[in-house]
Amino acid sequence: MLLPVYLGLMTESERALGQSFRTVASGHAAEADVFHLAGTLAKQCDAHGQVLAPIVERYGAAEVAEPQRLHATALAETRPGALGLLRDLHDLFLLASFVNLGWTILRQAGQALRDDELLEVVSTCARQTEQQLEWLNTRVKEAAPQTLVVAS
Repeated sequence: MLLPVYLGLMTESERALGQSFRTVASGHAAEADVFHLAGTLAKQCDAHGQVLAPIVERYGAAEVAEPQRLHATALAETRPGALGLLRDLHDLFLLASFVNLGWTILRQAGQALRDDELLEVVSTCARQTEQQLEWLNTRVKEAAPQTLVVAS
């Protein structure tokens, strides 16, 4: 069974997404909505790791011995200014999308295993990740015209 590979990937991906939300929150603290909401979303990611822990304990977590072409890496720093915020939000959206697809994959595994606990964890975490994506998408739509057309 290769489920432990995805459990390990999701544990690390949620950690990276949470850290990235924290980085963006502190790096763009002048934007009050970004500071507060990104901090809240980081806590959601922490909670996702906690509720996934019993599943990982049951099935294990593993890494594959193959080169990873695409993986979840936390943002190390933010870019300055309005364009920097837009680019940082874009990066967060990509990372959250990576996590969201991982929840879809785990949902399929949970259904195949008929594992109600795994399905409950996935349902809760996937719903919150989708809400994170919705906020990021809305915030990008708000920032893009102001940054790319009005500001110079």
